[in-house]
Amino acid sequence: MTENTRVLDYFATLVGDDESLPLTEAAMSLAQDAYPDLDLQGTLADIDTIALRLRRRLPDDAGASRKLAALLQFFYRELGFAPNRNDFYDPDNSHLNMVLRKRRGIPISLAVLFIELAEQIGLKVSGVSFPGHFLLRATLPSGEVVLDPMTGISLSESRLIEMLEPYMTQGRESVSSALEALLKPATAREILARMLGNLKMIYAQTERWQRLLSVQQRLVILLPENIEERRDRGFAFARLDYLRLAQEDLERYIEARPNAEDATVVEAQLAELRQRRQAS
Repeated sequence: MTENTRVLDYFATLVGDDESLPLTEAAMSLAQDAYPDLDLQGTLADIDTIALRLRRRLPDDAGASRKLAALLQFFYRELGFAPNRNDFYDPDNSHLNMVLRKRRGIPISLAVLFIELAEQIGLKVSGVSFPGHFLLRATLPSGEVVLDPMTGISLSESRLIEMLEPYMTQGRESVSSALEALLKPATAREILARMLGNLKMIYAQTERWQRLLSVQQRLVILLPENIEERRDRGFAFARLDYLRLAQEDLERYIEARPNAEDATVVEAQLAELRQRRQAS
């Protein structure tokens, strides 16, 4: 078994069932593509140690509001977690081992660590797959609080509407009505898909085809019903001259989506692949 196969099999095991999907461990495993020697369990244990430091400071009867205040102070001020404003598109911003080490990340990676620490102190915090900017949602006795994971600052409804407006074609009233639906908690699978989507965009733009293929392998495992991810894996295989595998993926896509808008493009790539395989 190759190392890559072992890593992908491990990821497949983690994401096989929605009910038991361990978000932090699965998110941490994404870094194995860039850091094959990563001590994943050791790094998870480091997070547990950090959580224990916080838990020891809280009285047994601490309520949700007190827990949230303590976590915000601990995470942003004491530990110093913050956005990597100097290099927002560094892939390491999505690798939790490096985010943990450098204390720098992007909204979604910071959110995953925040959610893990919240869970370990008994505080209900969810991720929110908001357009353009991943958010956090904490449940308190007084109601729901929406937080910016880059700073921990709570966001008012008017600020959220302002953030949403660039993504809406309707008027402000329609934006307001859409807000509630967009603030629903994201599932672990949705969070992982968004993290992988960020890496996919970076590697495609920088033409790092082997890394892009690794991301596509994971997306096909994570989203087996999404035939577009299989198509994109086919294109990644083609970039790296894995001709048979590329052909299989693209043929599968055309079979499932014969009338797709990009069918002509895919068919052209398939014709080239078939020609190259015959010539080899």
